[in-house]
Amino acid sequence: MTPKPDSPLSTEPNNETESQSRLPLPTTKQLAMVSRTFTIPRNSENWEARSQTLGSTIILVAFGTIILGWFFNFSFLLFAGSLVTLLVSLRIIFPAIQRWLLKFLTPSERGIVLGTLGTIAAIAGFAQFFGIFNRIGLWLQVNKWDEFGSWADWFGALGQIAIAVLAVYVAWQQYVISKDLTMRQNAITQQQTIDSYFQGISDLALSDEGLLEDWPQERAFSEGRTAAILSSVDAAGKAKIIRFLSQSKLLTPLRRDGLLGRAILDGAGGYEEDRQNGLRVIDLGVMLARADLSETDLRWTDLSDAYVIGANFSNCDLVKANLARTVLYEANLRGADIKGTRFFYGNVETASPRSLTAPPNYETGSHTGAVIEKADFTGVQRLSEEQRLYLCYWGDKQACATIPGGCTGIPNKLGR
Repeated sequence: MTPKPDSPLSTEPNNETESQSRLPLPTTKQLAMVSRTFTIPRNSENWEARSQTLGSTIILVAFGTIILGWFFNFSFLLFAGSLVTLLVSLRIIFPAIQRWLLKFLTPSERGIVLGTLGTIAAIAGFAQFFGIFNRIGLWLQVNKWDEFGSWADWFGALGQIAIAVLAVYVAWQQYVISKDLTMRQNAITQQQTIDSYFQGISDLALSDEGLLEDWPQERAFSEGRTAAILSSVDAAGKAKIIRFLSQSKLLTPLRRDGLLGRAILDGAGGYEEDRQNGLRVIDLGVMLARADLSETDLRWTDLSDAYVIGANFSNCDLVKANLARTVLYEANLRGADIKGTRFFYGNVETASPRSLTAPPNYETGSHTGAVIEKADFTGVQRLSEEQRLYLCYWGDKQACATIPGGCTGIPNKLGR
């Protein structure tokens, strides 16, 4: 009779028991690691405190030894006490110095300090190697010491001069820092003023439903606030305001309802333009006359019909800006980027500058162009051939002399 595998009489080994018996026994190293893992860590703060207390006790004993050796003239006690005091003191203060260096100095700064000390040590070593210290000692022995009195006076004067120079430098740095902080504060204040202006114009021009319902009184208030803020901000602030007004269609002539005067929607999610008979929410008029707009971003802005007499547009980005019917008399456009800038409507051959008496024709371009007399176009960038033709046609002698490429062979239609 063959015993069953699971019976006590079975001679076949049990798989589970055999697998457990074959597991490797832990080594001594693994047992040591486990014991270290479950060992309660020592309180480092208490240990450091005990170490400092012990060190302080040793220093006091060594200090007493120094006093005894000094008083009784025992050189051995004096040397031993001094040595023990020095070593224990260094043992106490070294961790504090190390923590200070790690906290207040970056790795690069620590490298600079170490490099400086190494340079000083190397110079001292070379001086000793070449006998410079010996020569200095001999020179001090040969020369008269009474001459050092006058030298001390000279060094004192030089020290006072150095202190004065240092004081001037510190004062200058304080002025620079104060000026920088003032400029930053002014920029923050100006931005807050501009944000408040944006909110105020939006509240004036829009109804509770978000529709443009600018009545005559609201338009008057909007123009007054715009004129006031444009005179109190710098070039960058003026550019921000103009971009806001342009993108909000507040500078664009809009088609109005003949009875109510409200702006009419164009059926495509915006308001319909009407260059011929439209009405602007804000008419810039002469607000930008003599204004400084140099080195600002005025891309895609609508400055049409504005009087920018003597304005400074030097190095300004005027890409796709609308300057039709704009009075650019004595304006400075040096280095401005005028790619795609509109100076007129219609065809360049039939376009002409604006007129005080004749109405504009936006199909032929008659009286839709900018007035460019005495304007400076020196170094304008990306000037197209069509733009150059218009500028040469209607520019006076002073303006034509500054147009890149010149106006040779192009007739002038200004007549004066």
